[in-house]
Amino acid sequence: MKKALFAALILFSAVLSVFSTGMKEDKMKEGDGMKVYVFASDATWPPMEYVDDNGDIVGFDMDLLAAVAAASGFEYEVRNTGWDGIFAGLANGSYDAVISSVTITEERKASMDFSAPYINAGQILVVPADYSGGAMLDDFSGMKVGVQQGTTGDFAVEELASIDRRAYDDIGLAVEDLVNGNIDAVVCDSVTAIDYVAANENFIGKLKVIGEPFTEEEYGIAVQKGNEELLNLINAGLEKVFADGTQAKLVEKWLR
Repeated sequence: MKKALFAALILFSAVLSVFSTGMKEDKMKEGDGMKVYVFASDATWPPMEYVDDNGDIVGFDMDLLAAVAAASGFEYEVRNTGWDGIFAGLANGSYDAVISSVTITEERKASMDFSAPYINAGQILVVPADYSGGAMLDDFSGMKVGVQQGTTGDFAVEELASIDRRAYDDIGLAVEDLVNGNIDAVVCDSVTAIDYVAANENFIGKLKVIGEPFTEEEYGIAVQKGNEELLNLINAGLEKVFADGTQAKLVEKWLR
């Protein structure tokens, strides 16, 4: 009886030792390993962020994030996330930050923190190549103008009641409707407009950008409210990539 009890105690001690060792190793890995921050991006906005033929998320924002992370020494992963719920996911902690051509606005600042601005991209008009009318948003009174729902372009068009606003889940769908003659114009960020007009093989020669950007908008990386640790890392990295010319090279690579 005593021998059996003694043997059982030895076996229990051995199991406990292995379990404790495993926990220590896990803690060491967790302690030694660097935290991986999760960034959400709606990868439907070329050339800023989009999915290439290999299924990878690429674009200006992705290259910028890689450079910022390298400069500040943090690890990250990117999660492709639909625009409709992207900010709700940030608020509830589904991810740590959003890098997705996010315009910094006072309204958004109330529910999230922003990095320093990293590019200025105003809203602009895209029309069929044979369009010959006015180049101001007001000139499209009574016409159908496509926007991506919930974006700053949407907000700008919504302010003009005389315009027949057509909202889409994806700006690409609006551009396709424009090419097919279902709407008269599309409003979107200037960098996105330039890509559709000059670089997208499906639309080259069919579209043009008119006028000048009619808004002044700065993109920033949105961070969950109160996450100063990540915000400081991002801002430190941005400062470095601006100082060493990396940001300018990315503008030349993706936006010229």
